[in-house]
Amino acid sequence: MPDVSVIVIAYNDAERLPAAVQSVLDQTLKSVEVVIVDDCSSDDTFAVAQALAAAQPDLIRAYQLPENSGAGGEPRNVGIGHARGRYVMFLDSDDVLELNACLNMVSAADETQADMVSGLCVRLHKDTANQKRDEWYSWIYRQTRTLDSVAELPDLFVWDTLSTNKCYRREFLVENDLRFPKGMFYEDLMFIAEAYLAAKKITLIPNQVYFWHVHQNAQVKSVTNRRHEMTNYIHRLEIHRRIDALLDEHGLTELRQAKDVKFLKHDLVLHLRDLPFRDQSFREEFAELSRDYLQGLDRDAYAKAQKIQSICAYLLEKGDWDNLLPAVDTLLHRDKVSTPLFERDGRVYWCEEHLDDEFGREVLDVTDLGYQDKPINKLFLRNELTAYEESGGTVRLAGRITNPLGVITPGAKLGAKLEFRARRRSLQTFVFPVQTVRHEGDTVHWEAQVDLSAKLRPLGIIDSVWDVRLDLDVDGKRTRTRLTTGEPDLEGGAFPIKPRLTRLVADRIEPHATAKGHLAFRLLSTRQNSERIEELIQRGVRGTPGKLAKSGYRKAKALRKTLKSDDTKLRLYHEVYSRLPVKKRTVVFESHLGKQYSDSPRAIYEEMVRQGLDFEAIWSYTGTPTGFPKGVELVRRWSLPYLKALARAEFWVDNQSYPLRLDKRAETTYIQTWHGSALKKMGFDQPSLKAKTRQQQAADQKYLDRFDHFLVRTEHDVRTLAKAFNLQDRVLLRSGYPRNDSLVQARLREEETGERARGPLAAELGIPADKKVLLYAPTFRTSGAKASHFELPFDVEAFAEEFGDRYVLLVRAHYLNHVVLPPSVEGKVIDVSKHHDVMPFMELADALVTDYSSVMFDYALLDRPMLFFTYDYENYVHEGRGTYFDLLEKAPGPVFRTEDEFREELRNLDAQDRQYADVRKCFVAEFGEYDQGTAAKSIVDQFFSSRWSR
Repeated sequence: MPDVSVIVIAYNDAERLPAAVQSVLDQTLKSVEVVIVDDCSSDDTFAVAQALAAAQPDLIRAYQLPENSGAGGEPRNVGIGHARGRYVMFLDSDDVLELNACLNMVSAADETQADMVSGLCVRLHKDTANQKRDEWYSWIYRQTRTLDSVAELPDLFVWDTLSTNKCYRREFLVENDLRFPKGMFYEDLMFIAEAYLAAKKITLIPNQVYFWHVHQNAQVKSVTNRRHEMTNYIHRLEIHRRIDALLDEHGLTELRQAKDVKFLKHDLVLHLRDLPFRDQSFREEFAELSRDYLQGLDRDAYAKAQKIQSICAYLLEKGDWDNLLPAVDTLLHRDKVSTPLFERDGRVYWCEEHLDDEFGREVLDVTDLGYQDKPINKLFLRNELTAYEESGGTVRLAGRITNPLGVITPGAKLGAKLEFRARRRSLQTFVFPVQTVRHEGDTVHWEAQVDLSAKLRPLGIIDSVWDVRLDLDVDGKRTRTRLTTGEPDLEGGAFPIKPRLTRLVADRIEPHATAKGHLAFRLLSTRQNSERIEELIQRGVRGTPGKLAKSGYRKAKALRKTLKSDDTKLRLYHEVYSRLPVKKRTVVFESHLGKQYSDSPRAIYEEMVRQGLDFEAIWSYTGTPTGFPKGVELVRRWSLPYLKALARAEFWVDNQSYPLRLDKRAETTYIQTWHGSALKKMGFDQPSLKAKTRQQQAADQKYLDRFDHFLVRTEHDVRTLAKAFNLQDRVLLRSGYPRNDSLVQARLREEETGERARGPLAAELGIPADKKVLLYAPTFRTSGAKASHFELPFDVEAFAEEFGDRYVLLVRAHYLNHVVLPPSVEGKVIDVSKHHDVMPFMELADALVTDYSSVMFDYALLDRPMLFFTYDYENYVHEGRGTYFDLLEKAPGPVFRTEDEFREELRNLDAQDRQYADVRKCFVAEFGEYDQGTAAKSIVDQFFSSRWSR
């Protein structure tokens, strides 16, 4: 008896079947057999299977169904009937097994006596240049674990619905009569749901076991790539109904709700994306099929899906196509505002319909998305193509642009232009005027006549697809839009075009809708041999003439790159901008290299606003400006507006460093607030900086000497940071940190009233009043040479299981790191890393868990429990850059290194709170002596109030 029977199913896949079979024969576990089941192919697939079996009859057997079953379920059922191994695995003919898959899965099954073992599936996108890969729900497979019930890990049941990355005990399949639905798409979902619920033990391993080959451009599409077929959706809904009935039969209410959430977030979304490209009869049938099923979903599931996903599901249930199709546009483009919105009683809703329905109001409320706070140049607006006509190579286009909440006023000065740009990067962009632009209330109407045949001149070889954008100018502020359309809206077909290089490959152009529903044009040829000609031209492109052409193109690109280079920007900064006069009452604020609106720069800015000072604030940002204050100028870090603002500002205020190569003018005052007291060695105390030459150290010192004022919160900062940066005493401001004012004031209020006020943040995060809040805020971690994903040093699911009824854990990664939490801990463990400012979370937290982070010095001001999880202490202290003091001696809370100790400390949190009360007071006295709760006012009064009062 072999250890494993691998059932390989195939249909019309003669070419790829041998590779799949070979991946089984190559397994490091040699006790395997291959059972090939052909689903009555119409090509040579079964002949190939028979040849493989004939070559190795002891290892391979081949069977064929008498008629095609229409799906993958019945071939697998036949395979189960012929399997002889102790364990069974499934493999599709276009995929392969990982080399050690059988060995790793059988070893785990034998060791744990599990009914089934599941490993990591990796999707390989075979049509991409580098075979892009993504791991299938990898958070489930971070470690080896054995479950006594799938209910212990709802994510496994809900998200990993594959049958192919698993190994099943054959007796388990037989005893429970586990079979796939016959002739149904999505047969995996039903089979695996029944298997999960029947299994007495399930083992998960972190090893890769299965390579799923994705062929997006295949002539015959897979089930997952045929969602435009109504049968596909009918089968999906039927499978979901059967699974729902199964869960209800087992009384698994929580698992049922988790599955409903997944349906809203995943299954339904897959089909909604295709609706803009389907005709009205398809849409009506789709809505009719969906309505009954959506009405049976748990209403609480809507709150756990993303807002736009819930809106789409609700509007689909209501059959409201006028509001649904724009919502699907936003579903495809998350930043797009595709509806005029509606405001009532201070709340903003997706539309004005359905607000008499209490549940509808809840789902359609988009106030927290902040659309109402964005200026026109920060909005990505829906631009619906309303007319397309072509005559003699001239195209007439018309459309309407959404005007949310009247952000574009009736009296605004409007202008627009159309831009045609090659999708592959090219030096060519063609711009055409828009003749008509007018305000029409909830929309802005536009029309344009574009002579594409005469004026659009593509190269004809590398620029076959052209995207269309419309730039709308509103009172001098520009917003860029894409033209939303669907294939049914485009009529007229292809028309002549004149490429610059050759008409052999392309001599016509036609409109089409992109995969996400935007208007584009593509080149094509009417010549019968155009494909052969293109092949010959491509050879030429790779030959000497092509090399010369590419050389010229590369030089042009290099010139463009030079004009945008750092060196060019530096010259502009020093030779142009720095010669402009300083703008009085201007302050450039920056926090953590522009990544956040937070920390002491924020506290100073808000104190200036509170005092009503007359000044111009400019905030720098990196990435997107989301979360930054409204009504101030925002400049992207290292952009030309940023450099100009710095060159002309009267004050710089930041907590880390402005770009090092920028000289500060003598007329500019630089207030460096810094971002935390030091445990780890800083500046010239670091071994790496000490090892530099005198010349290199002098260059570094030049940047530090830009500081006119440097804030300290304790004499410890003077002995460490100031010394490490070689700062003179006259530069130091012994004011405390403005960011810490809120913490000191919170402690004083708590001491005065005897109560701890949570404020609105707890409700915003959905934290119940009867649960305490823990904040986990570790220091910066690197992976190799750069910042990356941060692996938590403890099992968050185990934490949620033991402590979820008492605590909510807030995870705050360093701003240069990111974490990924499994959905199963939702509501019990919350990632708050994306929020700009950590201070409100400190104020909310009843206890802090950290390691070596400087948050320890800040949080101590609250006089609340602190835990120090230093799992890599030896490496951090002795092999890193070193520390200024021994944390083991001075920590104002227990220091531990293992997950078991972490759990034990949490069980005894109240006791250690009392135990370390005196230590915390001594810690604050040594490391927070200047933090008195008035730092922001002190700084503003000293530098701004007397001169800038209104």
